[in-house]
Amino acid sequence: MALPPPGTLQPKELSPRSKQRMQESTPTGTAELPPSAEPGGRGVCAGRQLRVLLTPLAVAGRRLLPQKRLLGAYGGAAADRAPAGKRLRLERSPPRAAPVSRPTGTDSAWDEESDGSDAGDTPLNGDFELSAYERKRLKNITENAKFFAALQLHESAARLRQMVYKKEAHTTKRAKPKKVEDETVLRRSMRLQRVDPSGIPLSELPAQPEAEEYPKVPAGPLSMIPEDQGGNSKLPDDLLATWMRISEVKAHGTEKLPSDMKRYQDSLTSMVLSEDSIKKVVKYRVCSAAIHPSESIIFVAAGDRCGQIGLWNVSCKAQEEAHVFTAHNDPVNCMEFSPFNPAHLLSVSNGSLRCGDVTRAVFDEIYRTEDEVNLSSFDFLDDNASTAIVGHWDGDVSVVDRRTPGTSPELSANIGFTRTRTVHVHPVNKQYFIAAGSTDVCVYDVRYLTARLNKPVSSLRGHTRSVASAYFSPVTGSRVVTVCADNKLRVYDTTSLSPTITALSTVSHNNNTGRWLTRFRAVWDPKQEHCFVVGSMAHPRQIKVFQDSGKLLHSFSNLDCLGSVCSINVCHPTRNILVGGNGSGRLHVFKE
Repeated sequence: MALPPPGTLQPKELSPRSKQRMQESTPTGTAELPPSAEPGGRGVCAGRQLRVLLTPLAVAGRRLLPQKRLLGAYGGAAADRAPAGKRLRLERSPPRAAPVSRPTGTDSAWDEESDGSDAGDTPLNGDFELSAYERKRLKNITENAKFFAALQLHESAARLRQMVYKKEAHTTKRAKPKKVEDETVLRRSMRLQRVDPSGIPLSELPAQPEAEEYPKVPAGPLSMIPEDQGGNSKLPDDLLATWMRISEVKAHGTEKLPSDMKRYQDSLTSMVLSEDSIKKVVKYRVCSAAIHPSESIIFVAAGDRCGQIGLWNVSCKAQEEAHVFTAHNDPVNCMEFSPFNPAHLLSVSNGSLRCGDVTRAVFDEIYRTEDEVNLSSFDFLDDNASTAIVGHWDGDVSVVDRRTPGTSPELSANIGFTRTRTVHVHPVNKQYFIAAGSTDVCVYDVRYLTARLNKPVSSLRGHTRSVASAYFSPVTGSRVVTVCADNKLRVYDTTSLSPTITALSTVSHNNNTGRWLTRFRAVWDPKQEHCFVVGSMAHPRQIKVFQDSGKLLHSFSNLDCLGSVCSINVCHPTRNILVGGNGSGRLHVFKE
C-alpha cells in the first residue's frame, strides 16, 4: 500500500458510533480526543508528517487487510518538536471491558469507519498502548540509564576535567620560607653567637684549615713509636727484645721437603681456632700480612688500608702485646719479613717502600716515587734480600737495590701492562719473575729488562677478566696459581717456560669480594709444594685449602669464632700455623 507524500494525508473523522464507543470505555476526565478527532478540528497541522504503522489483522472468513495505526499526531522525533499543548498524552487505562461485538452484517461498514487508530495491541476502547517492541525498547532504555547512572560517568568526567584544569606547568618553585612563629626557637649561648656578655659582637676569627684525620707521614726514616705510646717514648723493651731474639735463628736453616699428602691433610685437621687466637691488630681493613719464621713463638704483622702496621706476639697473652705503628700514608699493599734477616720487615704502600729495622727501631725509606699512588707489590730477587722487584699500579716494574744510597730505583721497565697488581720471583731461578695485571699474566727475565717495551718469556693464557694475584709454588716453582675476577682459580704447569702456557686445572670459586673487602690472593703453603690456601665467600665463613689438581683438601672454619671473610692469608714456613686477616683489622690464628 503506497503512502501519500508527507503532509498531504489527513486523518478521517470518526463516525458518531466510534465516538460513542470511545466515550463509553474512557473514564471521565482521563481521555482526550486527538486533535484529528475533535469536531471541526483540522487534525494535523499543515506541513506535519504522520507516522503510520501497517499491521495485518486476521479476521475469520476474510482476507488480511492492512490496518493503519496512528502513533500520534507528532510521532517519533517530531513529537518533541510539537507545539505546546499539542502533545499526545498516553495514560494507563483501567482494566479493559469486554470486547464489543461487531454488528452483524456491518463488516464493510466497520472497515469503512476504521481510521487505523484501533490497530495492533491498542484496545478498541480508545486506550493508546505501546506495542511489545516499544515496551521492550523503553525498558532497555530505562535499564541502560540506570546502569550509566550507577557508573557515575558524569561525576567522574567532571572531576577529571577539574583535575586537568587545575594541573599546573612543571616548574621548579622555590620553597616558601617558614613563618617565624611556626619555627622552634633554638637557644644558643652568647659564646656560640659570638656576642660579648656586654652585648658587643666579637670580631670574626680568621678561617683555619681543617685538621686532617690522619696526618701525613713525612719522607725519610721514621722512628718506631707505637700509636698507644707518648710522642717521645721508645719502643717497649719487651717487644724489641722478643723480635731481636727470635730473629737470631735462621729462617732457612732446615731444607724444605714436600711431605706426604696424607700426613699433611692430617696436620690441617689438627689446626683449630680459639678465642684467645683472635685479636684486632690494626684499626682498619687488613690489606697484607706476614708471619715471622721463628719456631719458638708466633709473631705476626698486618698492614691496613690507612698505612698502619700492627705487630702481635700471639704467644703472649697480655693485651698490650699488640702495637700499632703509622709507617705509610696509603694502604699497605704488601709486606714480608726478610728471609735473610727476619729482624727486617719490609712493606710497600702506594708511595714508598720501607724497611722496619727492629735493631735500630726505625722505618727506613728504601724507595719513593714521584707519584704518590703508584706502588702495588714487591718481592726479593736474591737470597740475601738486597735487591727487589717492585710492581707499579700503572703497569711498569722497577728494580731496587737496598745497598744503593737514595730512594731512586736502579731501573724502571715497561712490560706492556696497563696495571700490575702482584710480582713474584721464581724460588729457584731468581732471574725470572711473574707479573699479574689486568688480564695478563706473564713471566719475564729481569736480566733483559730495558726501559722500553719488553717481551715476556712466557704468557699464561685463559683469563677473561682482571687477575688479582699470581704466585710460583714455593719449592720448585713448577706451578703457578692465579685468582681471576671471572670466579676461577687456575693452576699452570711452569716446569718449562714455553711462550704460551694453558691452564693445568681450573677451580670454580667465588672471587666477587666487592669494594669493602680486600681481593683474594691464593698463596702456596711453604710446607707443601702442591697445595695453596685462599679465602672464601661461602657460609659458614671459612678458609679453603686446594691441591694443584683442583681437589679441595680442607676447609678451616669455626662457627663460634670465625664469622667474617678472611681475604688475606699467610702460612708459617715450618709450623702448622695459618693466619687470616679480615675487613675489620682482626687476625685469626689457626694452630695446633
